[in-house]
Amino acid sequence: MAEEIKNLIGGRWQAAAEGKTLKSVNPADTDDVVGVVPASTGADVDRAVDAARKAFNAWRLTPPPKRGEIIFRAAEHLLKNKDSLGELVTREMGKILKEGLGDVQEAIDMAYYMAGEGRRLSGETVPSELADKDCKSFRVPIGVFALITPWNFPTAIPAWKIFPALISGNTVVFKPSSYTPVSATRLVELIVEAGIPAGVINLVHGTGTEIGEYLATHPAIDGVSFTGSSVVGEKLSKMCGTIDKEISCEMGGKNAIIVMEDGNLELAVEGALWGGFGTTGQRCTAASRVVVHEPVYDGFVKTFAAEAEKLTLGDGLNEKTDVGPLINEAQLKKVLDYIEIGKKEGARLVIGGKRLTADKYKKGFFVEPTIFADVTPDMRIAREEIFGPVVSVLKAGDLKDAIEIVNSSEYGLSSAIYTQDVNSSAVAERDLDTGIVYINAPTIGAEIQLPFGGTKKSGLGHKEAGGRGGALDMFTKWKVIYRDFSNMLQKAQITEE
Repeated sequence: MAEEIKNLIGGRWQAAAEGKTLKSVNPADTDDVVGVVPASTGADVDRAVDAARKAFNAWRLTPPPKRGEIIFRAAEHLLKNKDSLGELVTREMGKILKEGLGDVQEAIDMAYYMAGEGRRLSGETVPSELADKDCKSFRVPIGVFALITPWNFPTAIPAWKIFPALISGNTVVFKPSSYTPVSATRLVELIVEAGIPAGVINLVHGTGTEIGEYLATHPAIDGVSFTGSSVVGEKLSKMCGTIDKEISCEMGGKNAIIVMEDGNLELAVEGALWGGFGTTGQRCTAASRVVVHEPVYDGFVKTFAAEAEKLTLGDGLNEKTDVGPLINEAQLKKVLDYIEIGKKEGARLVIGGKRLTADKYKKGFFVEPTIFADVTPDMRIAREEIFGPVVSVLKAGDLKDAIEIVNSSEYGLSSAIYTQDVNSSAVAERDLDTGIVYINAPTIGAEIQLPFGGTKKSGLGHKEAGGRGGALDMFTKWKVIYRDFSNMLQKAQITEE
């Protein structure tokens, strides 16, 4: 039975103003309708933004530790509901159940972390050059934020935005992907159950085409946090720039693993399998390129292909499944098109390359794990983000050559190197032009207590997640206070004769 989902505006759950709806379906079985959600329009966005604006002042003045207590309760609710929410994520997005549960765990981790920030929103106090005067800085909220999130992490990525925005004292209008709206709604429901005041968080469902751009450029929105494709992110960034609206964009990647001759090849193969085919390759940090040192190239390709052929495709709720479906028909077509491009470019198709059409797969969007060898850096499959279970293996003459291949991409999100040489790892972490570098681990697995984001076409503006330079820099602005208690006019930097 499909669940009926509504928007949340000003503390009230309600249908779209025009009464239209969208369906969310299970990508492993399109006969399974997960939920029916509002197809909102600009009128719904207007109401949500107005509700957030009205709630801002009271929430801004709520002491941060009190805001943190609510977010802590939200973390507790998420923890109690982890199993059911993880199953919902798997059913709606398609990733295997272990990953669905991991998706929810990231949201839990972020909630606990940001709850603690309620007592750590620190600035600094410094001495004044004048007597009887003190100087300090502190963070203050910005206002109303538009949060626009993708479908591949339907609870984790929203949590990465919602909780830092709220602990900072902002109010939000949240627009999740129209492909995973039910999971996003359940997250918001648990935050509401934790006691968030009406209007502080507002949820508006709909397509990016219909309301995404409208929300991001709304005159009463103070800032935008967006995760999605580079094409859309760059467009939104340019639009927001012309109207002096702050925006942070976490976008695409063409991430690479370097495998050196002295690396642990068995571990590197495991990392390439997890990095390339985990979440069916539908991660911005997916390892879609593997750059292998020439002396071990042939052996690596052979072993990598043999292990990939052992992966089991199917419904993510089946505990025997290793790789789930792609999210929808459009993504399926895109992946199959790129496989044909790779063949025409002269890359060697080692395994995979086909859609699965047997009875147990025919109602879903399943593509075999696909490996191309003898790929060159100029090929489109080595340059463009495919966002599916397709991995290109390239050959490198030495470490310098490998790093140059990795850095030749217009993306710069995540990279990795497998080596036992401490000097090689030091050179790699210094010279790889990516926001994240892993040593002897794949390109996925970021933790929430450090900033997350990339260089070049992978990221614009502030980073996500925690740590110095993380999301709190996006959701706050600095205020500096000078207090003079001398009872006389003192002139800084002025020498009196």
